[in-house]
Amino acid sequence: MLVYLLKSKIHRARVTGASLDYEGSLTIAEDLMEQAGLLPYERILCSNLANGARFETYVIKGRRGSGAIELNGAAAHRGKTGDKLTIMSFSGVAVSKAGKWKPRIIVLGDKNRVKSATGI
Repeated sequence: MLVYLLKSKIHRARVTGASLDYEGSLTIAEDLMEQAGLLPYERILCSNLANGARFETYVIKGRRGSGAIELNGAAAHRGKTGDKLTIMSFSGVAVSKAGKWKPRIIVLGDKNRVKSATGI
């Protein structure tokens, strides 16, 4: 049996832009994706600390080092530039391994730079 546990989390990611005309997704700077263990097109759950909105979408790669966190398509209705997001992904883990599971978590500070990291 599998249980679904937190795989990756980017906490306090500040939205840097939004584009309603894009087909959908959340752009995340490539270096932040790597540190959090996120893959291009991976399904994510986002929560907006400013307005309480929660939404699912997928990740697309942004320019490395840019600090990009951009809402695209319908997701652009869920926040605005400056809002802080928590971005999460989950993984099916065998129950036998669940007790030792450790997610990758990064906390961002100014300009979406990594302030702390665990599980890396």
